[in-house]
Amino acid sequence: LGFLLDFEIYCIDLSLYKYHTFDCYSCVVLKLRNVSLPNLFFFSIFGEPVGSISWSIKETAGNSGSTHEGREQLKSRNSFSSYAQLPKPTSTYSLISFFRGRTRPGSFQSLSDALSDTPAKTYAPELGRPKGEYRDYSNDWSPSDTVRRLRKGKVCSLERFRSLQDKLQLLEEAVSMHDGNVITAVLIFLKRTLCKEVLFRELEVRQVALRHLIHFLKEIGDQKLLLDLFRFLDRTEELALSHYREHLNIQDPEKRKEFLKTCIGLPFSAEDSAHIQDHYTLLERQIIIEANDRHLESAGQTEVFRKHPRKASILNMPLVTTLFYSCFYHYTEAEGTFSSPTNLKKTFKIPHKQYILTALAAPWNDVDALFTTKNWLGYTKKRAPIGFHRVVEILHKNSAPVQILQEYVNLVEDVDTKLNLFKCHDVIIDTCRDLKDPQQLLAYRSKVDKGSAEEEKIDALLSSPQIRWNN
Repeated sequence: LGFLLDFEIYCIDLSLYKYHTFDCYSCVVLKLRNVSLPNLFFFSIFGEPVGSISWSIKETAGNSGSTHEGREQLKSRNSFSSYAQLPKPTSTYSLISFFRGRTRPGSFQSLSDALSDTPAKTYAPELGRPKGEYRDYSNDWSPSDTVRRLRKGKVCSLERFRSLQDKLQLLEEAVSMHDGNVITAVLIFLKRTLCKEVLFRELEVRQVALRHLIHFLKEIGDQKLLLDLFRFLDRTEELALSHYREHLNIQDPEKRKEFLKTCIGLPFSAEDSAHIQDHYTLLERQIIIEANDRHLESAGQTEVFRKHPRKASILNMPLVTTLFYSCFYHYTEAEGTFSSPTNLKKTFKIPHKQYILTALAAPWNDVDALFTTKNWLGYTKKRAPIGFHRVVEILHKNSAPVQILQEYVNLVEDVDTKLNLFKCHDVIIDTCRDLKDPQQLLAYRSKVDKGSAEEEKIDALLSSPQIRWNN
């Protein structure tokens, strides 16, 4: 230490490119505190790096000049009192400030502070509160107090509850509060700190907490743990339904079809098993129809695809949408083909009314075939199980031709319905004639164009002697 008293050590911080000056004591302090100094190079007053070969040669040459002078210099080096007489640049540290335990203004920390193993602590502003409020930051809370704090929305650590008994007591306190958020928070803690076998066993006898856990697992989508829970509880039907829901995450149609095939053998109820089978069959049918229609559309040889290009794929669509698609593009196909509407109706047992309501919106040319029936004598008659007024509504909504609308308006039995619902000149004129109401016919005459065929027809009816008017 005395040997270094007459040297100032200059350090260059390569990361900041600033020069700092340290004397020997600061170096000792840095060594005592095990401070690592990466990116620092130390230079002596000769301009050479401390410890280098050139620095060692100059040190040896300087010390061999005079033995007596060297002894005196050595004595002066061993004396702290001579340190102040040595010429050196002004340092940011002083011996007095070191031993008195304070630093100069704007300088570094004192020797006592530097040699201290414990760094200065900075306390949060909240810790300056009165002592009565210190307990808010304590972890020494009972299960009931912890649950009350959670219910009030205060921060409270649950890590202190380590034993199984404490955790179960905490859960029971949460359930007794009847607060779903608190119950869920405690269940998340138990899910993280308990193995699933212990958790399932304890929740089996706590149905309220069990229902909250099942709902929570469904919300976060943890299907694996949910399936394990249902398997442990021997809830086979819920297990099958949870497994079936996973098909929603499969985007590829072929992979989804194979997954649905594995769901057919799961322990569903009889009604659900039929739905699963229909779902698999429908997707299989849609894959076949989609591949065939994509080929026909790209070839451009089918008239219906040229007039009405497809706007979307049929894959993963509902049964009613698939039926409408089939009626629109494949209405005339034979029943033996997969894309035939009648084949879909027969395969999936679609009710006749549902079939008519869906198919009526698609084809105009073949709409008569939906309502034409034959009796046992061979006579044909039009009959609509949904009522012809509904037929006209659907046709009008889907912009059916006027001729088709007029034909089916005349099939509506209720005369008042004809007047109230439909605005066709010929239909209204004929309806007024059937009602034998000349006043209503005269009122409607003012709404038609003058000199039109409708006006001439009204005048001919009003002047006809064959009609007996009510007024």
